[in-house]
Amino acid sequence: MSMTTTSRQQHAIGEAAALNPAACLFHGFSDPHRLAILQHLSLGEHRVVDLVAHLGLAQSTVSKHLACLKDCGLVSSRPQGRASMFSLNHTDALMDLLSAAERLLALTGDAVTLCANHGTTSHGDEVQ
Repeated sequence: MSMTTTSRQQHAIGEAAALNPAACLFHGFSDPHRLAILQHLSLGEHRVVDLVAHLGLAQSTVSKHLACLKDCGLVSSRPQGRASMFSLNHTDALMDLLSAAERLLALTGDAVTLCANHGTTSHGDEVQ
């Protein structure tokens, strides 16, 4: 039994909708500064001021990235005095995913950085 054009379109829309949470998660990884924050938090809890010093970014930039990562459910915070301590959620799964990304990058070589839409060569030194 074959699907009608409308049925195929509805099926494709349903598949895309089911993948939307994964796309949103990967968007959380789409900034190199957020990846650097995640990597640094893999060493343990840190305050914003610690991350600012380590990354050399403005406090507002680090806070913005932490808010994104927190909204994605990747990090959490707890108060400590007047500061907040940030830590990774789901550390093992996150490290597994980042390791898998490193393996895939090793297999694809420079293909990702040469991508016309998202690569570094089409946007100068900026990664989108």
